[in-house]
Amino acid sequence: MVLPVHDVNPTRRTPWVTRVLLMLNVVAFMLSPLALTPLVGEGDPATVCRTVAFLDEYAAKPAEVIGDDPPTEVATGEVAGVSSTAIGCVTSAPPYDKSPALSVLTAMFLHGGWLHLAGNLLFLYVFGNNVEDRLGRVRYLLFYLGCGFAATYGFSLAFSGSSQPLVGASGAIAGVLGAYLVLFPRARVWSLLTFLFFLPVRLPAWLVLGSWFVLQYVYAQGAGLAANTGTAYLAHVIGFAVGAALVWRLRGTGRPRPTQDPRWGPYARP
Repeated sequence: MVLPVHDVNPTRRTPWVTRVLLMLNVVAFMLSPLALTPLVGEGDPATVCRTVAFLDEYAAKPAEVIGDDPPTEVATGEVAGVSSTAIGCVTSAPPYDKSPALSVLTAMFLHGGWLHLAGNLLFLYVFGNNVEDRLGRVRYLLFYLGCGFAATYGFSLAFSGSSQPLVGASGAIAGVLGAYLVLFPRARVWSLLTFLFFLPVRLPAWLVLGSWFVLQYVYAQGAGLAANTGTAYLAHVIGFAVGAALVWRLRGTGRPRPTQDPRWGPYARP
C-alpha cells in the first residue's frame, strides 16, 4: 500500500478553504459521540445507543436518501436491554424533522473513528491545496461538496434498500484526488510503502492516485481482503470519477500555472 505524506507542488495562495474543511471535520468529530467509540457499534451500551441515535439524526442512509423518506422510528439514545449478542436501544417517533438531502451534507463531516478521520484528512491535506489553487476558493468549495453529494447519491442508488448509515468525507475527498490526477499527473509525491516496513519513496501522482483508484475499484467489486469491512468503496470510485470528469471540463478555466513549472525548479511566490 502507498501512503502519500507530501507532494512537491507549491501553491501561490494560502489554501484557506482546505484548511477550514480540515478544521470542520476535526471539530465535528470531536463534538460527536463517535469520538468516544472505538468503532461504530462498539463500546458500553449507553455509548452505543447514543451513537445510534446520533447517526439516525445526522448520517445519510441510502433508503432515506433515494426515497426522500425521513424515518418514522429512531433511537432515543437510551438502552432498552442487553443480551449476549446484541444491545437494544429504545426507539420512538423522531422529535426532529430530518431532511435526507441535508443529511448527505452533515454526513460529509462525520467519521466512524480516529483512523477513519486521520486517513481522510491526510489525503485532503496533501492534495487539496493544489486543486483549490487551480480552481479558486469558491469553485473549489462547490466542487468538493458536489463530489460528496454525487458519491453519496451514486452509492445510494446502487444500495437503495440499505438503512446502514453513511458517514465520512471520503466521497468528496476522492473527487479532489481525481481532480489532482487530471491537473498534476506528473507532480512528485513523497509516499510511504507500507508493505512489511515503511519505505519513503518519491513517486509520480499518476502512480500514487491511479493505484489508489484501482484498489478502490477492485474492493468495490467485492474482491480482495477488504471486501467486507463496511467501507463504501463504490462511493470512493464514484467521487473520484466525478471529480476527474468535472475538472477535465474545467481544467482550462482556472488560474494558470506559472511559466516555470515549480515541480522541476525553484519558484518564487509573487
